[in-house]
Amino acid sequence: MKNVGTIVRGIRTPIIKENDDLSEIVVQSLLKASKTDDFTFNDKDVVAITEAVVGISEGNFATLDDIAYDIKQKLNSDHIGIVLPILSRNRFAVCLQAMARSTKKITLLLSYPSDEVGNDILYKEDLIKYNINPYTDVITYEEYIEKFSHFIHPFTGVNMVDFYKKVIEDENCEANIILANNVKEILNYTKDVIACDIHTRKETKEKLKSLGANVITMADILSKSVNNSGYNEEYGLLGSNRATEERVKLFPRTGCELVEKVQKRLKEETGKTIEVMVYGDGAFKDPVGKIWELADPVVSPAYTSGLIGSPNELKLKYLSENKFKDLEGEALNEAIKEEIKNKNKDLKGQMASQGTTPRRYTDLLGSLADLTSGSGDKGTPVVLIQNYFTNYSD
Repeated sequence: MKNVGTIVRGIRTPIIKENDDLSEIVVQSLLKASKTDDFTFNDKDVVAITEAVVGISEGNFATLDDIAYDIKQKLNSDHIGIVLPILSRNRFAVCLQAMARSTKKITLLLSYPSDEVGNDILYKEDLIKYNINPYTDVITYEEYIEKFSHFIHPFTGVNMVDFYKKVIEDENCEANIILANNVKEILNYTKDVIACDIHTRKETKEKLKSLGANVITMADILSKSVNNSGYNEEYGLLGSNRATEERVKLFPRTGCELVEKVQKRLKEETGKTIEVMVYGDGAFKDPVGKIWELADPVVSPAYTSGLIGSPNELKLKYLSENKFKDLEGEALNEAIKEEIKNKNKDLKGQMASQGTTPRRYTDLLGSLADLTSGSGDKGTPVVLIQNYFTNYSD
C-alpha cells in the first residue's frame, strides 16, 4: 500500500505576460520542477492552471472606456440602478468606475448585512440595536451614515459604502446609495438596471424584467468585443479584475483549447495521461470573516474529460465503528480494503458514504489549487496534484 495520499505542489513559472505561449511555459515548468524536486508523473495526476495567467497570456483585456461604451449602447440612460454588487476594490470597484462613466446618476442598491460572497457592510448586532428587519427594511444612505458608518471591514480596514460613493463621484456622476435585500426597491428610483450579482444573476434579471425594468447583467457587458477589446461570450464582465487603473483583465476564453494542448504535450513528454484544468476562485468559506471566496462565476471554466464527475467514497470511520467494529489490526485493514474494492458504483444515499461530500471533482480540486497558489507573491500559478484519485485499498 502507498503510505502517502494526496500530494499538492505549487509549481513556479516565469512571470507570464500577454502573448506568451502558456502551454509551453506550463509544460516546461513542470518538467523542470520534476528534476529539481525529484518526482515523477503518473496517470491521473492533475495539473491546475490559474485563470489569471490564462487571461493574461491570451490578452483578454478591456479598458474602462470600452466598458462604458458598451453600457451606453445597451442601456443609454442618464440614471442607472446598480443592484447587488459584491464589495471588492479589486473585483467590482473598477467596474463601478466604468458604469459611472457611462451615465449621469447611479442609484446603488447594496445587500445587507453582507454581500453575496459574505463581505459584511455593517455590524450585525447594530441591526438588533436599531430593530431593523433585513428582509423588509430599506436603509437610506443618510440612515447608514447615522447608525452604521462606524463599520470597518475586519480584513481590509475599509468602509465600502464610503469607498463606492467616492468611486462614483470621482467620475462626475451623482451617487445615491441604499441598502436593501429586495431588488424591486431599485424601481422606485430608475427602471434602467445592471444586475451585478454573480450566482443569482439570472433570477434577478427575470424578476426585474417581469416588473418592467430594462435590465442587463454583468454577463451581458463585453459579451462581444468593443473597439477590438477583449470579451467573454459567456460571462462578460463576471470574473474580471483590475489590471491597471484604466484596464481590466477578463475571465479567460481559451481555456478549453489550452487544457487539451497541455495534456497532449505532457503525454508526449512523460508518457502519462495527465488531467488538466483551469481554476479561479475556490469555493470555500473563511471561518473568521465569513467570506465565501467564489467571486468568479465558476470554479473551473475549462478541464479535460477525466475530471468530469464526483467522488464515490466510503466513510472509513463509519466502517470501522459499525460493520467491522469487532475487528482490529491487520484483519480490520484488510476488511476495509476489500470493502473499498467491492463498493457500489453509486453510493449516494447510503449510510456508509455519509459525510463524504460528493461535490464535483473540478470544484474540489479548484479549491485545493486556489488555497495552494494563493493570490499574492508565491509565484505558483500552476499546481500539480498527485494521488488524488487513489484510496486506502491501493
